[in-house]
Amino acid sequence: MFDRYEGGDYAVLVHMDLPAEVDREDLSELQLLADSAGVKTLGIITASRSAPNPKFFVGSGKAEEIAEMVKERQASIVIFNHALSPTQERNLEKVCQCRVLDRTGLILDIFAQRARTHEGKLQVELAQLRHISTRLVRGWTHLERQKGGIGLRGPGETQLETDRRLIRGRIKNILRRLEKVQKQREQGRRARKRAEIPTVSLVGYTNAGKSTLFNQLSSADVYAADQLFATLDPTLRKIEVDEVGTVILADTVGFIRHLPHDLVAAFKATLQETQDASLLLHVVDVADEQQQDNIEQVSEVLTEIDAGDVPQLMICNKIDKLENTAPRIDRDEQGKPQRVWVSAQQDQGLELIVEALKERLGKQMVNLHLKLPPSMGKLRGTLYGLNSVTAEQVDEAGQLNLSIKMSVVDWHKLQKQYDNQLNQYVAQNS
Repeated sequence: MFDRYEGGDYAVLVHMDLPAEVDREDLSELQLLADSAGVKTLGIITASRSAPNPKFFVGSGKAEEIAEMVKERQASIVIFNHALSPTQERNLEKVCQCRVLDRTGLILDIFAQRARTHEGKLQVELAQLRHISTRLVRGWTHLERQKGGIGLRGPGETQLETDRRLIRGRIKNILRRLEKVQKQREQGRRARKRAEIPTVSLVGYTNAGKSTLFNQLSSADVYAADQLFATLDPTLRKIEVDEVGTVILADTVGFIRHLPHDLVAAFKATLQETQDASLLLHVVDVADEQQQDNIEQVSEVLTEIDAGDVPQLMICNKIDKLENTAPRIDRDEQGKPQRVWVSAQQDQGLELIVEALKERLGKQMVNLHLKLPPSMGKLRGTLYGLNSVTAEQVDEAGQLNLSIKMSVVDWHKLQKQYDNQLNQYVAQNS
C-alpha cells in the first residue's frame, strides 16, 4: 500500500527541544521506547528551535546532518521523538533515504508487538489504520494514479480512493467486532455490580511497576518487565480481602505523556474497566525524577476517559531505590489511607496495601453463631461458598454449630433468600 523504505532494527534517534511545554518531550523516554521496540540505537541527534519547520520539522541543515549520520552508521530507520505530519515524514525519507518514524508510529509498533489477546490485536489494528488513513489523505501522491490493465479497468477509481475505501471498510468491521467484545465486558461488569463485587483497577505511568504489583497481590503470572508498555491486554483476577470479601483486581495498559488520541480512542473498551472501578490504585515510581509530571499525565488521561472522579489510593512503588524509606501508610485528617509506600519487586509493604484496601472498601460486618439442624446442609454449603464460615463444630445430635463473619449486605440477601427464617438459627450469645 505504501511506496516507502523498509524499516529496520538500527536507528538514529532525533530529539528537538521546543520552548512550548505542550510540545516538549523527554529524550530518555524516547530511548526507553526504542529499547522496548527492540531497536538498537546507533546515534542521537538533538536540536533546538523556537517552532517546528513545516518541511522537515527540524531545519534543513539538521536534516542533512541526520542523513549523513544514517549513511555513516548504516542505520535503517530514523525515529523522531515528536509527532510528524505525513508531508514531513515523506520529505525526511527523501533526504535520509531510509524509513522515518515518529513517536506515535513507534508507540503503535510497540503495541503491535505486545498485543496477545484477540481484543488487543483488534484495538492495535484499529489505531494503526486510523493513523495510516491520515497518511493516505495527505501523503503518498503516487497512489493518485488510476488502476489499469486487463481486469482492472473500472469507473475511474484511483488507487488512493480504493485504499481509502478498503481502510474505511476494515475500520467499520473492527469497530463492529470490538462492540461485541465491549458488550460482553459490560455484561461481566453488570454481573459484578449485581453481586456487589468491588473492582480495583491498577493505573499509572508506563513502567511504574503495575504488573509486578498485580502479580504479587493476585499470585498471577502476568508478563512484567522493566520496559515501557510491557502490559497491553487487560487482565482480571479475584483476590480475597478480609472484611470485604471477593475483589476483582484489574491490570491495565500504562499511560504515557502525549498518548496518541487514536490509541485512547481504540482502547476505550479496555479503559472502561478503569472508568467503572470502585477504586483506582494509582501506582507511582517514586524513584523517577519526573514522578510529579507522570502523576499529572495519568490524571489527564483519566479525565479524558471520564475516570477522573473515581476514588484513588496512591501506591508509592520502588521504595527500595530510595534511601531510608520504609513501608508505611499515609492517612488524611480523618484517618483514611491516601498513600501506601511499598516495593513490589522486593515484596515490601504489600500487606499494607491489603490493609488499606480493607479500610477503603470495607463493609459493615456481622459476626454470628448459627445452630443448624442436619437438614440445613444446603445453607451450610451456601455459607462456605460465601467464604463466611470461620469455625465449625458438630455436636452429638448431629447439629451444626457455625461461626460466621459476613457483610451486612450479604446477610440481608441470605435472609431474603430463606424468607427471613434464618433468625431462628442464630444463637442467643452471638
